[in-house]
Amino acid sequence: MINKERILNLFFELVRIDSPSLQEKEVAVCLHKKMEERGYTVTEDKAGELSGGNTGNLIVHVPATGEGTPIAFSAHMDCVHPCHGVEPIVEGDLVRSKGDTVLGGDDKAGIAMAIEALNHLEDESIPHPDVYFVFSICEESGMHGAKNIDTSLLPAKDIIILDSGGKVGSIVVAAPAKAGIMMNFIGKSAHAGIAPEEGVSAIQIAAEAVSKMNLLRIDESTTANLGHIEGGSVTNIVADSVSLTAEARSLHDEVLNKQLEHMESCCADAVKKIGGSYKFEYEISYPALHVPEDSTVLAKVEQACINIGLDPERGPTGGGSDANVLYGKGYNAVTLGIGMSKVHTTDEFIKMESLTRGAELVAEIMKS
Repeated sequence: MINKERILNLFFELVRIDSPSLQEKEVAVCLHKKMEERGYTVTEDKAGELSGGNTGNLIVHVPATGEGTPIAFSAHMDCVHPCHGVEPIVEGDLVRSKGDTVLGGDDKAGIAMAIEALNHLEDESIPHPDVYFVFSICEESGMHGAKNIDTSLLPAKDIIILDSGGKVGSIVVAAPAKAGIMMNFIGKSAHAGIAPEEGVSAIQIAAEAVSKMNLLRIDESTTANLGHIEGGSVTNIVADSVSLTAEARSLHDEVLNKQLEHMESCCADAVKKIGGSYKFEYEISYPALHVPEDSTVLAKVEQACINIGLDPERGPTGGGSDANVLYGKGYNAVTLGIGMSKVHTTDEFIKMESLTRGAELVAEIMKS
């Protein structure tokens, strides 16, 4: 049986440690000590140095006690703001914060489940193959831990990411690629009262372009959103510069490319109509995730669900995670729902049953 008191104590200990993105060192120190005291090999990679953080990813190797293919479990150490001074409380079967911060179950619940699962196997002397833990940094602000991971430290090719909000037993089998977009519109300044006809309003160019764009829900697998707009100065000067940041996501690369082409064509048409110039730039932040139907790690997860009385449920998600990046690096990545709810808000909570059932599922997957 999963030790309910032990996993709750560990979860509370972790969420009480402040760990915004790129500032995860205290959590890393805590986990490094816990794992090293148990005799496991713990290595910190250079991801922190490469991304400007104060610690790297932790990769933990737990030697095999039985037969089987090596397997890895991943959860990230960082949390979104507001995450300083988290004070977790229990209300019935729910664990939440007092209400002025996030809880941090995203993703410290995943860390707690992985460690408690191993505790359970060791308590019961249940054999397992080589197990690796990846405690990653900076997932919330760009997945820079996964992007900069030292893959030589992670020889297991099957990896389970414990970082989705679905109920325990849900399995993410598809997640979209994301493009980060920057649009700059250049006009010409002029005095707005004396000679406005000599100017070209960058704000007007941007407005024309945006008004023609297909945005928000494009289709069942594609979205696009404008996140920030900035430009101009005072009302008596025709604005000569405006910048917009945006994103587009899709489960299908060809559809994402089509959406990007559409958005740029709107910029070009606006300049043709009003004047001025534009620059449209984008970067693919992470690739789409597609778990193959014949994936052996997917089959292993589904069988583990059945073994402990859960109905496995496959499905897509509209968000990205470390799984997208690791999949792009050649790992057989599958993301599990761990029951965290209302994440990224001060109303975030997780059920005690989700903590314990999630740990039970991870333990079942770990078994030889």
